[in-house]
Amino acid sequence: MQAFYNKQGIGDVLLIAIKQGDRHSIKEERFGDVVRITDKGELVGYNIFRASAYMKITTAGTVQADEGFVDKIRDIFRQNDLEDSFDVDLTPKFVVGYVKEKEKHSNADKLSVCQVDLGEETVQIVCGAPNVDAGQKVVVAKVGAIMPSGLEIKAGNLRGEDSFGMICSQKELGLPNAPEEKGIYVLDDSYKVGQAFEA
Repeated sequence: MQAFYNKQGIGDVLLIAIKQGDRHSIKEERFGDVVRITDKGELVGYNIFRASAYMKITTAGTVQADEGFVDKIRDIFRQNDLEDSFDVDLTPKFVVGYVKEKEKHSNADKLSVCQVDLGEETVQIVCGAPNVDAGQKVVVAKVGAIMPSGLEIKAGNLRGEDSFGMICSQKELGLPNAPEEKGIYVLDDSYKVGQAFEA
């Protein structure tokens, strides 16, 4: 589960993504200010309108979800006569990673194969950003993450190399004032490898 809020970009709506759905078969049901989104009967997420009337959100982009956040969402559901239980996985899906190694992809000129330390594990990620390099701290969307665009990050194989996650740009993270030029978001040294990323 990931939550996103960007009042300037999309209005006073809290987006809660549970998993990726097919936009052509999405069904929406409204319960007051809460919209439940399903795909072929399977829960995809929720949109909470007038979010600032229910909770104070000070960040733009990914909203850090903890037990207090989950309790608040359950309370919002009750206030809007929605009886869903809202039992979610709270492990962070967007974390600070450290690029330990970067090698040129053997079968693609514009791709790099990176070994990225996520704190508790090191994963291989194939990255197409021109500015990725060893020694950088970066934002990684882990397998299972839902991007602000609705894209679900899955394990994959890109031209013969396995990839387990995505190294993100500011634009992909939905950050306000993100630069238009292509490239990953390189973090400064104040970030700790493995910590949940908060915009």
